[in-house]
Amino acid sequence: KLASADISINTWWTYRRYQFQLPGGKSGEYHYVHTNGSGLVVPVLNDGRIVLVNQYRYLCNRESLEFPCGGVKDGLTYDQTVVQELEEEAGYIARDWKLVGEFNPFNGVTDEICRVYIARNLTFVPTRPEETEEFEKHVVSADELEAKIVSGVVWDGMTIAAWTIAKNYV
Repeated sequence: KLASADISINTWWTYRRYQFQLPGGKSGEYHYVHTNGSGLVVPVLNDGRIVLVNQYRYLCNRESLEFPCGGVKDGLTYDQTVVQELEEEAGYIARDWKLVGEFNPFNGVTDEICRVYIARNLTFVPTRPEETEEFEKHVVSADELEAKIVSGVVWDGMTIAAWTIAKNYV
């Protein structure tokens, strides 16, 4: 790495540019998105059903059925993030939490690590979405979730990756 620069910084991420030189002498630039990470929650009700939220995704101009998830904001931890996202998006607080894994959603473009948690012993509370968010809660069985993934109803990559990790613990 010869040099680095932050090109654009906002609340959610930093767009960075690295200038590099390979061992053979070739130089170039590498651009990527830096984040503090993200936390994703697989909420499991006492009867074993799973809670998802439906929301409109502007970039794809369509609704998306997905697990509650959010970026780790400055000053917060992963654990604090998932507690906040579960309450904001799905309207639950949980007494039992388990970290079951992590993944990078797009390792050629971002350094983000998403940690996957399972939340159990849920208590309903009013949702507190952020000003730009609007959610509709959906409750499904594990088999129904699998069918929704196969049929393309669930198309969010982070939800699909998280379910691959979490389904062995549900």
